[in-house]
Amino acid sequence: MTRLHLHLLSDSTGETLEMIAKAALAQFDDADVIRHFWPMVRSQQHLDRIMAEIAANPGLVLFTLVNAEIRRRLEERCRALGLPTVPALDAVTAVLEDMLGQQAKARPGRQHMLNDAYFARVDAIQFTIAHDDGIAWEDWEDADIVLAGVSRTSKTPTSIYLANRGYKVANIPIVVESPPPAELFSLRRPLVVGLTTAPDRLIQVRRNRLLSLSQAPTTDYVDEDRVSREVQFARRLFADNGWPVIDVTRRSIEETAAAVIRLHQEHRTRGESTDIGAKPI
Repeated sequence: MTRLHLHLLSDSTGETLEMIAKAALAQFDDADVIRHFWPMVRSQQHLDRIMAEIAANPGLVLFTLVNAEIRRRLEERCRALGLPTVPALDAVTAVLEDMLGQQAKARPGRQHMLNDAYFARVDAIQFTIAHDDGIAWEDWEDADIVLAGVSRTSKTPTSIYLANRGYKVANIPIVVESPPPAELFSLRRPLVVGLTTAPDRLIQVRRNRLLSLSQAPTTDYVDEDRVSREVQFARRLFADNGWPVIDVTRRSIEETAAAVIRLHQEHRTRGESTDIGAKPI
């Protein structure tokens, strides 16, 4: 197998570049790729130090640099080494300039500015952490989304992921012996989404959880009949209340969150075109 050194250079945090590289590499099975991550590249001196590492480990250079002089120097030196360079955002930026009729600002890290959207995201994260696992149900009306599901259906990680996208999320475990608060059934603003999964997969996840806690993996928590009844109870609850349901059995957290966001957008559109308090379907 051919080993590839992948150099990622960014003049900001490099989060965008990492996501692009991850998405592209996911299309290749068992690729032997060594990643070299270089964030906050904003000076010629910093670039010179990095070039020594690139020369010692030649490979593909992927970058998001807006400073014209630093870009030019990087491309020239890579060309001298016979290494390919890819400006990850250039094609998109060029089309946007053409369609918007204005020049890009060429300022690094503008997507991380401390603007209203940034502080709204911080508020969403704080709200979501404070409303995990059924806590503070009195404030659920202030949420954008409420996730419901039996234990270990990825409610918390999905909530945190959505919070990082700017959504205020609460989540509630569905327990047969302990009905959820009555307020859950009278919410007007938030979208309530049910998360479900296949019982056999749920048992596997719960057993792994018990083992990680050094507990015996033979309790009612993983009993096949009991788990099946839990899942059936939750699904019936979702159906009785007309809540949309997402099966997370074969979904990643990111895929589940994307499905929730789509449902929320539809829910908000319906709210704008009809009554704001319309019950989610």
